[in-house]
Amino acid sequence: MLNMQRLNLKGSAAFAALALLSACGKEQAPPPPPTPTVGVVTVGEESVVLTSELPGRIAAVETSEVRPQVSGVVRDRLFTEGAMVSKGQVLYAIEDAPYRAALASAQGQLGAAQSQINATRLQAQRYGQLVALNAVSKQEADNATASAQQARANVAAQQAAVQSARVNLGFTRIKAPISGRIGRSLVTVGALVQTGQTDPLATIQRTNTVYVDVVQSAAQLLDLKQAMATGGVTRGDGSARVQLILPNGQTYPIEGRLQFAEVTVDQTTGAVTLRATFPNPNGLLLPGMYVRAKLVEGTRRQAIMAPTAGITRDPRGGATALVVNAQNKVEQRNVTTDRVIGDKWIVTSGLKPGDKLIVEGLLNLRPGSTVKPAAPQQVGKPAGGAPSGAAAGGDPAAGNNSAQANSAAQGK
Repeated sequence: MLNMQRLNLKGSAAFAALALLSACGKEQAPPPPPTPTVGVVTVGEESVVLTSELPGRIAAVETSEVRPQVSGVVRDRLFTEGAMVSKGQVLYAIEDAPYRAALASAQGQLGAAQSQINATRLQAQRYGQLVALNAVSKQEADNATASAQQARANVAAQQAAVQSARVNLGFTRIKAPISGRIGRSLVTVGALVQTGQTDPLATIQRTNTVYVDVVQSAAQLLDLKQAMATGGVTRGDGSARVQLILPNGQTYPIEGRLQFAEVTVDQTTGAVTLRATFPNPNGLLLPGMYVRAKLVEGTRRQAIMAPTAGITRDPRGGATALVVNAQNKVEQRNVTTDRVIGDKWIVTSGLKPGDKLIVEGLLNLRPGSTVKPAAPQQVGKPAGGAPSGAAAGGDPAAGNNSAQANSAAQGK
């Protein structure tokens, strides 16, 4: 009986303790969390200039390899390496003694042939008179006429031989085929050069104007042509302007013009070669130099521009955006992006003018959450010389901690 009373007392004490703890817990319940504040920007339409940065190589407008047209020993080099030369300027002199002798021989043979013309012509005339008197046979008269014709033909052949010998003698003075800057000489005085040899003597390049050959994917070229056909992209003067970024990172001060696009697509790369021309008055652009060409494709009117900080990537790599609706609720949109211009994406679908895009406070946000929209504090302000929210390499999802956290939250 005594034990039962002790158990009852212990049960009563435990019940009282539980009731006291329950009362204390009700008194210390935390208040509901405050509505999170997010930075939003209102999406609008803008006219933007579309550019593409493509790798390319510089090529001379004219290139000529100086080659010998006769064989012989180089007697003189008559130019300065690296200097400007004019068309027709003598560059090399080949030993011409054998060719002067050949010309003199041809001229002597021509004189001998010419001396035969009068004799054969007079003989043919006499035989013509004698055959009428039956003093000589008709065969002899025909032979005399043929000899006269052969003498005239021999003179013509010897005249051609003299002309050929004179041309070969002229080839002993190797001249510049074009005007331009000549490179280093690949032969020295005393070297034997031959007609048809593999290596040129030197190379001349005209570089007051240069070509820049760049490669663009066929898909991008088709998209641009379709946008121009529908009026989405316009060009003021009908030709695309091109800017050059030099190997040291500086921009070439003179703009070029796009000349043409190749008529075929490379089957291995699926790309098209584009050629632009650039004035090069100071010779700064050298053939073979690697550059990056910034092609100004045109102007896109009424483009939807969204800050890069407001565009994130889902686990599948698709672009998404969070917007605030009229009830201050978070909505998730799947968007399609074209390219980054500055610190903004060109959005082709998924957003419309007037949408309130969330660019700050993305951490732990979920679709359907109630938020308090406010003006952003950082987006659009320069930080360290670069727009806030722009990631290195042009990918806004990379380097944006809040965007990565939002993507991770959505993937859970």
